[in-house]
This record gives sequence, C-alpha cells and structure tokens, in this order.
Amino acid sequence: MTKQKIKMIVAKPGLDGHDRGAKLLSRIFAEAGMEVVYTGLRQTPDMIVETALQEDADVVGLSSLSGVHNYFFPLVVEKLRENDLDDVLIVGGGIIPEEDIPGLKEAGIGEIFGPGTDTASIVKYIQTNVRA
Repeated sequence: MTKQKIKMIVAKPGLDGHDRGAKLLSRIFAEAGMEVVYTGLRQTPDMIVETALQEDADVVGLSSLSGVHNYFFPLVVEKLRENDLDDVLIVGGGIIPEEDIPGLKEAGIGEIFGPGTDTASIVKYIQTNVRA
C-alpha cells in the first residue's frame, strides 16, 4: 500500500511583507516528501481557507512576523471549522511571544514554532499529528 503525500498549505495572513522563512520552510517540507502550496503574501483568512478547500489540504501552516497572530490565526481556525475542515492540522510560526502561545493553542493551533526551531522537529510534528 502506497502512503499518500501530506498536502500542506503555507500562508502569510495579514499585511506582513516578509516571507523568506515561509519560503524556506515550504522547501524543507517539500524535501521531506510533502506536497506544498505556498499561497504568497497578504492572504486573508477566506483566501487561506479557500485554498485549503481547493487543495484538499491535510495541514495549514501559518506564518506571522508582524504581530497579527492573535487575530488572524484563530480566525483561520474558525473559518476552517465553518467549512467542515475540522480534521486539518493547523500549525503556526514566526515571531510569536511565549505568552501568546497558550491562547493560540486553545484556539485550535496544534503547535507554534519560533525562530531557531529545528526544522526536523517541525517535520516530525506534522508527520506525527496529521490526520490519518
């Protein structure tokens, strides 16, 4: 039996104009055997969810460097649930203060990865926690 590739969407919600990290991680995920769609900069939650629907995503990775994570990350989770995408794993990363992480996890983000996180541990987390 052939194992299907994990399908991942990497998105930059809000007006953040820096995507070097998101692009690098997209490449790392692809090299780990995942099928990756990078949505580009300045994505709205509706745009992210629409891409997740169209691509039948297993994982949505959100990246924020501009401090909008407490607003946009939970909104993306809410809109995914509204579209019956409850089984999509949602992860986040970027410049996110430690004190914000518990609230983001409570809102439905599976894990938050900050600068300097070992990329192998991010890949392992996704592979371990993605829907069957």
